[in-house]
Amino acid sequence: MQLRFQTGLTGEEYVSRQAWRDATLERCPLHPHGGCGFARHTAYARVRPPGARIARWYCRAGHCTFSLLPECLAARLSGTLAEVEAVVATVEQARSQEAAADVLRPEILLPGALRWLRRRVQRVRAALVILRGAFPELFLECPATVSAFRSRLGITPVLPVLRALPAAPLHELPAPLGLRARLLSPRPHRSRLQHKTGTDPPPSGG
Repeated sequence: MQLRFQTGLTGEEYVSRQAWRDATLERCPLHPHGGCGFARHTAYARVRPPGARIARWYCRAGHCTFSLLPECLAARLSGTLAEVEAVVATVEQARSQEAAADVLRPEILLPGALRWLRRRVQRVRAALVILRGAFPELFLECPATVSAFRSRLGITPVLPVLRALPAAPLHELPAPLGLRARLLSPRPHRSRLQHKTGTDPPPSGG
């Protein structure tokens, strides 16, 4: 499970200061009274920014790890929230998603570039819709766009600030902004009528 680690740092500052060493989680979120074998676990590395690591803890009784993700880094995507925001802002200003994909990912074929782009745009917009409902006093009648939220708060980048809002429903927001758990697809069940693997039976006579 991912939890917010509020640092006030950019991605570069987070790496240069090795801020994950300062991360603390005093008690287990599942067992606040202790007795579950809660202990610090090995930090794991992020691909980008280079050198970034994420502090984490392990609950022995719950068989669950908890990681502290700084507000500057994207959840379940490589890179920073500022980089994701720049992608979405480019799409909002482009004449089409295809034109934006040509600018943002010229090194790969268009279908792959569009998938890469839409994965970011759709999830960020979905998160902005939820935040607009959660904070109507801030974002009433505000379009679910990065440019509109930047204008309303008067700050760029805006996504790290949105993640750091007090009482933000982070575990209801999709990644890369929110910390909602990834939904696992159910494993397909074998049919009870399916025969066991092996050689085919001999052909019937006649």
